[in-house]
Amino acid sequence: MTTMFNPLVPRPIDLPTPISGALDGAKIIAAPDDPAEWPAWRDALTRWRDDARVGYDGSAYERQTWTQSCFSVALVWLWDERLYDHVAQRFTPERLLDEADREFGGYDGIVLWHAYPVIGIDERNQFDWYRDVDGLGELVAFFQERGVRVFVDYNPWDVGTRRDPVGDAEAVAELVRTLGADGVFLDTMKEAMPELRAALPDAAFEGESTLSLARIRDHHLSWAQWFADSAVPGVIRARWFEQRHMLHHTRRWNRSHAEELRSAWLNGVGVLVWENVFGAWVGWNERDKGLLRGMLAVQRRGAELLTHGEWTPLAARSEDLRVVGSRWRREGEELWALANLADEPFEGAVSLAGRPVTLALPPLGLAAVTPGDISIFGGGSSDYPARETVRIDAPHVPVDEVPDGFVAVDPRPLRARFRRRETGVYGEVPYVEEWKPLPPRLHDFVEVDRPGPSGPFAIAVREEPVTGLTLDEARAYAAERGARLPTEDEWQQAAEAGVLERSEPFVWNWTESEHTDGRTRFAILKGGSAFRAEGSEWYVDGGPQPPEFSLQLLLAGPLQRSARIGFRLAVDL
Repeated sequence: MTTMFNPLVPRPIDLPTPISGALDGAKIIAAPDDPAEWPAWRDALTRWRDDARVGYDGSAYERQTWTQSCFSVALVWLWDERLYDHVAQRFTPERLLDEADREFGGYDGIVLWHAYPVIGIDERNQFDWYRDVDGLGELVAFFQERGVRVFVDYNPWDVGTRRDPVGDAEAVAELVRTLGADGVFLDTMKEAMPELRAALPDAAFEGESTLSLARIRDHHLSWAQWFADSAVPGVIRARWFEQRHMLHHTRRWNRSHAEELRSAWLNGVGVLVWENVFGAWVGWNERDKGLLRGMLAVQRRGAELLTHGEWTPLAARSEDLRVVGSRWRREGEELWALANLADEPFEGAVSLAGRPVTLALPPLGLAAVTPGDISIFGGGSSDYPARETVRIDAPHVPVDEVPDGFVAVDPRPLRARFRRRETGVYGEVPYVEEWKPLPPRLHDFVEVDRPGPSGPFAIAVREEPVTGLTLDEARAYAAERGARLPTEDEWQQAAEAGVLERSEPFVWNWTESEHTDGRTRFAILKGGSAFRAEGSEWYVDGGPQPPEFSLQLLLAGPLQRSARIGFRLAVDL
């Protein structure tokens, strides 16, 4: 199947909508290039909003006001090495938040991502992947004590694992109530189904993309995901319609976040910090972290102004249009949010509704102008902060002769096959700078040349009759018997030689191929299993697999124990 789109450019659905277009479904309402047209554009925006708000009831926003100052949300893998110590086997939220304060100016909210991309390895459903986590309630409470709101994640596509005796809406509601969570992130959903909203009247909901006008009244937040802006920055339709609605700009595969930060700044909304994208590390550069720190300090102080003040987009500009800005005013307060659109320094006059102010802005820099003060953000390095993925050394267990039940295999180079998913392959980011990778490319297969085993070895013909162990527990079991686990290459070579026997029902096999980049730990599994979760492309590949197939499984602390994962032994010759 051939990919029929260019992943490096926005899709038509992501493009900004002109003021003359169908605005009810727009992501961003485009601004005219000519400043002479801006007053008429603003008038048209106001007329559209007034007409669209006829009969609108926004009272829910005053019953739950914390969302209006929730500018920075982090999407964090529950077993990220900042949040979880895999050696001590305990959560370390203080480490995560301390780093967030230094690097990003702190988080106002956090989504605890828990199941994808490991769900489907066995029968456990998305709620089990939360319920089975020891200390999760205490983790949620720790964040809240530090002033950070907590969202749990709901995956509506999880239909092929164990079914709960109650429907999804009640299962989500029970989870939120048990953990004391503040909100629900709606994975792959624009809006919650009515029964879920009814089951959690006091929780905040955040959808993944464009929210319909009809549901802005009962969804306090949403992602500004894959929102392409106009050359002269426009306005986010949902924010213009309901100024108290919070959005979080995100382009998950970007190595530069300058565009999202600029749009968020000019619209008075927030940003999603997402460095660990399902196991693929896409770090923020120093310039963008500095921009965000500066933005957040101003936005948090002026949250009431941004949500209830009179907002005038494109109220400021330089003569050459390299700098533009928005204004908010309320009861004597005033904030001008300015942005340098050029990737080069700016120095000169900027007109604030006819009042000139002289500024010097770094490339793609931002500025806040308030009565008596000017703050400039930006100027740091835009170099990408690469992170190396390393393989944890395998133990060396030499023996003088091949043990009973083992078979000797001579090493040779191999070629492994992976399904390319958002986890990447061996830590490599799979979709650098891409707009929105879509199937079939999102889940196609890639082949990777492997050097093969490092020396002669022997491997057990049969699996051990033990499942439900973590990788470390399987290692300890092997060590007690004077052996080790086979590496992924040893397992594959032996399987391709036809010397391995598989017990029924088939289970995945742990291998001695653990990797870490300091943020994510993963191991390579081989062989496939008898279980296959059906009904969604987001599940782990199931069923028996050929020898060359490799599964990169993120290590989820104690939850890596599975009745569908076993192992066999190996030794060095």
